[in-house]
Amino acid sequence: MSATVEAARPLRELQPQRDFFVGIDSDGCAFDTMEIKHKECFIPNIVRYWNLQPVSRYAREAAEFVNLYSKWRGINRWPALVMVFDLLRERSEVQKRGVRIPKVPKIREFINSGLPLGNPALKGLVRETGDTELQQALAWSEAVNRAIEEIVHGVPPFPYVRESLEIMSDKADIMVVSATPGEALIREWQEHDIARYARVIAGQELGSKKEHLEYAAKGKYRPDHVLMIGDAPGDLQAARANNALFFPINPGREDESWERFYREGFSRFIEGEFAGAYEQALIAEFDKLLPEVPPWVKK
Repeated sequence: MSATVEAARPLRELQPQRDFFVGIDSDGCAFDTMEIKHKECFIPNIVRYWNLQPVSRYAREAAEFVNLYSKWRGINRWPALVMVFDLLRERSEVQKRGVRIPKVPKIREFINSGLPLGNPALKGLVRETGDTELQQALAWSEAVNRAIEEIVHGVPPFPYVRESLEIMSDKADIMVVSATPGEALIREWQEHDIARYARVIAGQELGSKKEHLEYAAKGKYRPDHVLMIGDAPGDLQAARANNALFFPINPGREDESWERFYREGFSRFIEGEFAGAYEQALIAEFDKLLPEVPPWVKK
């Protein structure tokens, strides 16, 4: 049994209590925490731990693009970090400054290892290998987590999240589906008294979002009875990989999106009127909001 499958045992053993299943992403979807986490916690520590002080301006731009303002919004921290480095290496302003941008081959191996992309698996690799790059990576990741714990609190769910959870709770099994560390998710959902609505709060330690949906819902519910709510293309991809439906929370228009879900989206879902033209129109609107090409790249 692979490490990911074993880690996801709580999801595999989850049995339906309702006819419908709804997975909900957390950062940037249920909570307005994406901006503060990346701008105050992730990015300062990227600059600090990876010695990017001479190009901090460009590091910030690259990290904000990848994590907040592009089609990669919401991806796991490790692929995101590698993408930031790759964007920096290609940028002419960075090249002119002669700054060495990390190539991080060991982190790339970790990403492709099949292990859950969280600190527990990384700690295991550090113990096994003693590799200095992985030690640096773990130190960075732990510093990010400490910063989040210190800084990110008192941020309530978006308007209509609580109301939506309330109307869903009688008809659907609800699960948090996130690439955030589980400890932070549990803390945030408990802080605002909405953890009680979720059967499981699944973070990065239990696998990817695609795996969360696969283990918790696939084959246990009718495909048109499974819905993913998310604010990033990766959430849509996770839904599609499991033949599930998708309701987008549009970046920058989150309040409006949740109100729409509360007033019409959920009722369409449980009444069998979601798939087709309604979902297609939502996704078409969502798809226009996040670009693939950074703004500093000449077209």
